[in-house]
Amino acid sequence: MKLHYFPLSGHAHRAHLFLSLLGVDHQVINVDLANGAHKSTEFLKLNPLGQVPVLEDGDVVISDSIAIMTYIAKKLGATNWLPEDAESAAKVQKWLSVAAGQIAYGVCAARLITVFNAPFHADEVIARAHTILVQIESQLSGNDWIALDHPTVADIALYSYIANAPEGNIDLAPYGNVRAWLNRVEALPGFVPFEQTVAGLRTAI
Repeated sequence: MKLHYFPLSGHAHRAHLFLSLLGVDHQVINVDLANGAHKSTEFLKLNPLGQVPVLEDGDVVISDSIAIMTYIAKKLGATNWLPEDAESAAKVQKWLSVAAGQIAYGVCAARLITVFNAPFHADEVIARAHTILVQIESQLSGNDWIALDHPTVADIALYSYIANAPEGNIDLAPYGNVRAWLNRVEALPGFVPFEQTVAGLRTAI
């Protein structure tokens, strides 16, 4: 398998992390976003949206990080990561929706301002980030994992942007349960870290 990737993309990282956690042999191909490689004719044939990540598995091409994780889990029959029973699947899907919604438009957006100079309103997206982090902190009260009693694709979908939230000037200090959960994800066999920058609260590092 080939994963088209950009090291500062949380979406790309979650796909890479999931492949690694499941022990899937894959080649990581860095896409030079700074020089517009994601807008090249060749890349747009893989993903017309011009976004990373993209997974190539033979003739199968999958774009979107959550779609990639779904594909991998289904292909490998990894029902522990993506359950088949209705109730468990719904619990996982709820948090996948949060990753694509509140996390994308809060925690992720705040980081896009500081790392990529995105034209968002910092106060608005940071407030949105803290709103969902309060809910995640509550969900993790008495629970080691976000959806079920073991790690699932939901944990991986949420991890990357929350781990690097300080880069978007989002302080994780008030969220003890969240920080403990980040440590649990990082302790999983096969874990690969998300590259950090010195943006936001990490400026002094």
